[in-house]
Amino acid sequence: MTTAEDAIRARRRLTNKFIAAHAAPRLAPFFAAEANLIGGEGGLIVGAPAIVAAFAAQFVDPSFIAYERTAGEITLDMDGARAAERGTWVGRWKDLTLGGDYLAVWRRQTGQWVIEQELYVTLTRS
Repeated sequence: MTTAEDAIRARRRLTNKFIAAHAAPRLAPFFAAEANLIGGEGGLIVGAPAIVAAFAAQFVDPSFIAYERTAGEITLDMDGARAAERGTWVGRWKDLTLGGDYLAVWRRQTGQWVIEQELYVTLTRS
């Protein structure tokens, strides 16, 4: 049987794959409808449609390559219905690499884990 931690890690790997493929529409099922994302520069994006649109906008940038998030610790709440994922991220463009730490909040919804909130902190630039 798949554990919640294994399921969340698998879903994170899929989001990385779809970002690398520049497949914005395929990201939609990974976000709760009311999800919030705070990007590494501090901007707030509200709602799954806006988050997917933000990815789509980056994908048309010819210098953008991919984001990769690497999950570190995943902690479940006392009911097993929500989880905190802590890890590191790297964003790559042809002439720029950014990276840092992130925290994602996942919620079990209709038998699947979806992202409620993500916070990215940019700590490196090269």
